[in-house]
Amino acid sequence: MTRIFLVVLFIILVSCHSHSKKEAEQKFDVSLLRQNEKFRIAGEYDSLINLNKRYYKQADRINYADGKALCYINLAELNISLENFQKSQILFDNAKKILDNSEDDIHKARFYNVYGHFNQKLRRAEKALQYNNEAMNSIQKGDTLELKNDLLFSIYFRQAIYLAEEKKYEQALEYFHKAKKLDGTGLTDCAIGDYVYMRKKNKDSAYKYVTVAYNKANLRRKEDGVALCANTIMGEYYLTYKEYDKAEEALKNALKINEKTKRIYAYYGKYIYNDLRVLYERTGDKEKAYLYLKAYTDAYYKTNTSLLATINQDMEAFITGAQKDTEQHKSKIYWIILLSLAGLSLLVLYAWSIIRTLGKRKEDLTIEAENLKIRMNDNKQEEIIELGKKNDPEFLDRFKEVYPEFIDQLLSINPGLESSELVFCAMLKLHFTSKEIANYTLVQHRSVQQKKYRIRKKLNIPSETDIYLFFDTLK
Repeated sequence: MTRIFLVVLFIILVSCHSHSKKEAEQKFDVSLLRQNEKFRIAGEYDSLINLNKRYYKQADRINYADGKALCYINLAELNISLENFQKSQILFDNAKKILDNSEDDIHKARFYNVYGHFNQKLRRAEKALQYNNEAMNSIQKGDTLELKNDLLFSIYFRQAIYLAEEKKYEQALEYFHKAKKLDGTGLTDCAIGDYVYMRKKNKDSAYKYVTVAYNKANLRRKEDGVALCANTIMGEYYLTYKEYDKAEEALKNALKINEKTKRIYAYYGKYIYNDLRVLYERTGDKEKAYLYLKAYTDAYYKTNTSLLATINQDMEAFITGAQKDTEQHKSKIYWIILLSLAGLSLLVLYAWSIIRTLGKRKEDLTIEAENLKIRMNDNKQEEIIELGKKNDPEFLDRFKEVYPEFIDQLLSINPGLESSELVFCAMLKLHFTSKEIANYTLVQHRSVQQKKYRIRKKLNIPSETDIYLFFDTLK
């Protein structure tokens, strides 16, 4: 009888402990994800980083692997906003390694949702939709009700954006309206106006939705990511429909908010500068147009480079700290094994197998990093070709990123080459035909031939040498 009582008591104690642990983990999830989203929307970079460092250590202390995965996903999402894609991939890999062994569907929904966003930014539209659908399936199976609505908003919102980008506007609207029911900020209204009605050139409906978002942002009196989006889209709306005074006011306000939030929303600055450049070009203020064109270029290179250097330093510190915590945890395991088995030989064998595993993982990560670099270069190549076709001012700057030594080699041959000539050489490097260059730059075919002749003279290219072959020999 006593044995039966002890067994029952043991089962009750284990059950209570298991229930208590599950409750603690759910509180961890809700607190982490809601605070992270609050800091992300507010553009509070330092608070977001410190929050995830603190929760990562807490997850390690209570042996909660999924908690660590959530921290990795949060920081991967931050790096997407900063267009720091290589760091995002590393953080996603760390999260996936944990979640492959997890049974928590809510955590998997969070991973798939953010990873879909990552693929969208890399212009993999089909992958973005695929992962978002995975998120939708996972969230339906999840049992943490407190987080379901929070995550559903983001899943619906991003599903709508992906569909709108595929010009499936009616389907996109369905998901936007689902998201809107879970959104009190006006962000969904802003997206409906931007992604659906402005693209369909429906002026009245676009104004209706963008204005709702703009007014809500002003009523909230917060200079955050929502207000940044609302003011930028409002400015672009007025710019599209030639209400230049109102466009200037909204875009200047967006620029002010961007100063506060740029450590999280770094990519916004260059778009706002470019909108202001277009505005002043249209209104005939060439001086301001040049000023904002220069600001756009500087923001693209100097500001983003500086910001990313800081971000990379923080990410490296986080990842190194996480690795140290893991190593310390392993060290404790080694000692337990040593004391339990009292056999140094077994410990050596175990350590040797760990080293082999780490070595193999390092090789795998190196291969993955190289593959990612190749994929990103392919994406950049496609991007600069599209910019060249549009004769976009950004074309030369983006070209320099993919071919960093090419322009330097040209200038070493002739330091006096003008910017327009460098653009022309870049187009030849990409094997644009004379006819294509004429079409894209809106000049006559004869003018392109004359420009080829002048380039030959300036770069001392012999007449018998094919000009395309010459540029192929340069890096």
